[in-house]
Amino acid sequence: MAKITLGRTGLQFEQCAFGALPIQRISKADAVKLVRRAYDGGMEYFDTARGYTDSEEKLGEAFAGMRNKVLIASKTTAKDADTLWKDLHTSLTNLKTDHIDVYQLHNPAFCPRPGDESGLYDALLEAKKQGKIRFISITNHRLHVAKEAVESGLYDTLQFPFSYLSGEQEKELVDLCFQKNMGFIAMKALSGGLITHARAAYAWIAQQGPVVPIFGIQRESELDDFLSCIPNPPELDEEMQSVIEADRSELCGDFCRGCGYCMPCPAGIEINLCARITLLLRRSPTASLLSEKGQKAMFKVEECLHCNQCIQKCPYQLNTPELLQRNLKDYKEILAGKPL
Repeated sequence: MAKITLGRTGLQFEQCAFGALPIQRISKADAVKLVRRAYDGGMEYFDTARGYTDSEEKLGEAFAGMRNKVLIASKTTAKDADTLWKDLHTSLTNLKTDHIDVYQLHNPAFCPRPGDESGLYDALLEAKKQGKIRFISITNHRLHVAKEAVESGLYDTLQFPFSYLSGEQEKELVDLCFQKNMGFIAMKALSGGLITHARAAYAWIAQQGPVVPIFGIQRESELDDFLSCIPNPPELDEEMQSVIEADRSELCGDFCRGCGYCMPCPAGIEINLCARITLLLRRSPTASLLSEKGQKAMFKVEECLHCNQCIQKCPYQLNTPELLQRNLKDYKEILAGKPL
């Protein structure tokens, strides 16, 4: 696949980025091996975050002595300048580097601007002046915040959920980024694991222009799927299109993306699991989901307080309590032996 240019940053790399959130779940040795193999296979852009526990440390270990060969993006959930500086220094230490290429405000509830009360944007400007970051960027799940960030002209890139399950509003957002020469990074290019056909996801993204898809990778088998696309890009042929249309028919609409921004739940419900359990059972190994532990998690839904905090927090405006009850009903039927 040809290299793409990330908007006004001028950064050029293969249209396939490594999402380092899942490597939290594996050992450091396995993570280092996986990440280095990704680089050897052609991946050049690696996305992590201060909030991904030890993900930054694992990337730092993997790229020790070869920092200038890769592009690293990280994020901060800071709500004030002091916390941003603390996060940035921690990230630089963990990543064993003196700079982060793309530094992103991690899903803020508003669009930070110069001179506002948060001080976040002014801190980013100073960090850039000091050479600690190269580009000022933002991620979001809220369409109105994302649009404001693009139209502001303040940010070099936007990271936003985008996959072949996305609707017209998301596509319009991508087009707006292109118009503003702003880099667009597609988080959840596999829609939180609901898209299981890697080559179809890859082929579709490639048709959308210079979009950078972030693929969360934890296993070598997953990595193999994406690395195979670099020297041999899949075409969006009739077979691929049929896969996409089938997924759209089943998954588009009011479904939980698993982003977790509704958490924590006051009743202790694992909302990002329970609100989409039926879809996961159709598309993932079922043993753990139907285990004693899985059942305990699902039946916790019966303790829902109907406080509606999850509705207020959901960036997709879903009626989460209704989704939870619907999924619990389906789950009980599956346990009773009824087919999916």
